[in-house]
Amino acid sequence: MNSERLLGTLRSIGSFVFSRYALRFRRRERLEAWQARRLRHFMAKVLPRGQRFNGLTQDGLHSLPLMDKAALMSDFAAFNTRALSLEQVLPVALQAERSRDFSPTLGDITVGLSSGTSGAQGVFLVSSVERQRWAGILLARTLPRALLPRLLCPWLAPLRIAFFLRANSRLYTTLASRRIDFAFHDLTLGLAASLQRLNQQNPDVLVAPATVLRGLAQAALAGQLTIRPRHILSVAEVLESTDAELVQQAFGRKPQQIYQASEGFLGYTCEAGTLHLNESHLHIEPQWLDPERTRFQPIITDFSRRTQLIVRYRLNDILRVASAPCPCGRAERAIAAVEGRADEILWLPRLDGQQLAPLYPDVLRRALLMLGAELEEYQIHQRGLLWQANLRTSGDYHGLCQRLSEALAELCAQQGLQAPQLSFGHWQAPPPQTKRRRLLMLQLPEGLPCVY
Repeated sequence: MNSERLLGTLRSIGSFVFSRYALRFRRRERLEAWQARRLRHFMAKVLPRGQRFNGLTQDGLHSLPLMDKAALMSDFAAFNTRALSLEQVLPVALQAERSRDFSPTLGDITVGLSSGTSGAQGVFLVSSVERQRWAGILLARTLPRALLPRLLCPWLAPLRIAFFLRANSRLYTTLASRRIDFAFHDLTLGLAASLQRLNQQNPDVLVAPATVLRGLAQAALAGQLTIRPRHILSVAEVLESTDAELVQQAFGRKPQQIYQASEGFLGYTCEAGTLHLNESHLHIEPQWLDPERTRFQPIITDFSRRTQLIVRYRLNDILRVASAPCPCGRAERAIAAVEGRADEILWLPRLDGQQLAPLYPDVLRRALLMLGAELEEYQIHQRGLLWQANLRTSGDYHGLCQRLSEALAELCAQQGLQAPQLSFGHWQAPPPQTKRRRLLMLQLPEGLPCVY
């Protein structure tokens, strides 16, 4: 092993040990004190190296303006410490997408494209040092204790990880080492292309979007897949209860979640099965969506990054807070669910016709779940007061449309809302590399204010 690779391995090991054992806060005040120290260092030493923040850090974090993907992409060079412009980095990312070879870098910088589910595709930058640290943090937060010997003991077989995603990246392949057999499966090729290779590898850890896990579970139940992973992680999509149940039926393991985006490693599932925000490495301001403070959009500041500056960055995600503390005892905020994106909230007039009120994704999903297995797939798009509902069933299609209409009318009555106009169609499967988005608000009803 050459000295550079050895140094990278040592960084990953150090990051793993520190994240797993030192950053395990039991008291919220200690976590917040740690965040405050890291933020002071970040704002004094790192932020001034970005043109956008030079001279703006004297009055504290909350004095800085909010940012989002549009702001980042409109002045890309000002939001990274290498002053790399979009014109410099975008060709590297696009060439990787076209060739499906994700190994090239720009010096020591990995360039990647986000999937674009928030409305526009973004570009992310990660240095080699950040990649090495990220690998340690990810393993520390997601690997169960039972699999640690496979990672640490040289006389045991290496840990086998199978990873399904739309695009690979050196960010992910950093996990590959003498102790980790890492296999990337390209979703653009479809699931069938991966089954033989997956059976041959027989992974200990299976990582994939929820829809892919569902497809793999169906293949296993059909006898096409013989793997028995010991740990299953859902990424990139909302993990619905029906998906989780099918995966557990097929593999005998309940899937856990990683909350990861191009903006950072945002959350992980603890040993008690609860999703926690990764607040040891991020500062997260909740932008509450309701007076009861049950749901919020996160505004994140990643004080662990040194290349691309993610500072008071408002994500488009909707997070629902857990109603009770997690039994694991961690001080990091517990999340009941990542419900989806803000444009997956559908809006309807209240019965008095004065305001629009939200139908949150989890509320609508639960109502549709009551229709049973007859509803195999669905997609609902809102344009004003019209909802286009595309359905798939192997049973009575027209009967299902009628039952769905009745279920939505009942739900709207319970919520004090006017029922939408419905138009029905047949569900069409999206391309395999596309993230599942069952709900989408394309156009608000006109003339009424939105009130959470």
